[in-house]
Amino acid sequence: MFRSSLLLLSFLLLAGMAAAQKPIVRQEFIFENPPFKECHASTILEVSPGRFLAAWFGGDHEKHVNVEIWVSSWEKGKWSKPVSVADGITGAERFPTWNPVLFKSKSGKVFLFYKVGPSPSKWWGMVKTSANNGKTWSEGVRLPEGILGPIKNKPEQLADGTIISPSSTESNQKKTGINSWKAHVEISKDDGKTWKLVEVDPGTSFNVIQPSVLLYPGNRLQMLCRSKDDAIVESWSTDGGNTWSRMAKINLPNPNSGTDAVTLRNGTQVLVYNPTTRGKQWDNGRQKLSVAVSKDGADWKEVVVLENEKKGEFSYPAVIQASDGKVHITYTHNRKNVKHVVLEL
Repeated sequence: MFRSSLLLLSFLLLAGMAAAQKPIVRQEFIFENPPFKECHASTILEVSPGRFLAAWFGGDHEKHVNVEIWVSSWEKGKWSKPVSVADGITGAERFPTWNPVLFKSKSGKVFLFYKVGPSPSKWWGMVKTSANNGKTWSEGVRLPEGILGPIKNKPEQLADGTIISPSSTESNQKKTGINSWKAHVEISKDDGKTWKLVEVDPGTSFNVIQPSVLLYPGNRLQMLCRSKDDAIVESWSTDGGNTWSRMAKINLPNPNSGTDAVTLRNGTQVLVYNPTTRGKQWDNGRQKLSVAVSKDGADWKEVVVLENEKKGEFSYPAVIQASDGKVHITYTHNRKNVKHVVLEL
């Protein structure tokens, strides 16, 4: 009898440990019956402990003029009904909106960066701000000429208050047939009032966009980029983002799809990406989405598979660490919804 009870207790303890170690602790879609046909390019931000904002663009389809920026808030375990907070109406013309990015600076100001324009090669940067954690927003303000704001992934703020905004450009010259993608950073030392553009390996042969920035001791930064070269491409800075190393591939694949990454408070680096290469169609390779971790930015280990289907698009992740230590991820789910996943790593 005693031995049976001991075995049962051991089994229950092991089962409890296995449950506690399961990385995914919550997953859900952000909305039901949305007022748009398609959506893409989500972003997530914890504005106060336990309260989150998510944003994305939604409309008939990408590039349609009715595509707007939508926001939902998460409180007490529930997402609110999406509301439109920005459109592309400019005077008598209307343009699609693109790629919102949420960010909260150490001053408490919440930024909503987004793009407006007919295409990524012709869009311009816009920003709205909120002094009450996203309950109300300022009017949209166009960023200075040459400054686009963060293109897909969140800025990082250094200990001295410097904001590093990861950005990129896409040029499409029909006359020459040359398409060029270049990554850069935009740096602000006055809480987003002014920005300075810093090029990242301008002579590189790699076509890279949509960088994310990871933090290391000693003012070192690592940039990870989407590329057309079947691999994630990196660059390093040893002076807080003022200068950057030559671009180089890392040993992780990329199917020409957006990634995102975050540095946890214990120094672990977390990357969310499609661990595939590109097929014949532009969206091939987006059917699997994974989470990998690293201590040094060189050796990565896959720890969670978020999606793995024969067909589908699970793409454009956004990742943050919340105040309770959990990792929150949002991503496009077949262009019809935004999925929210919470991990305990």
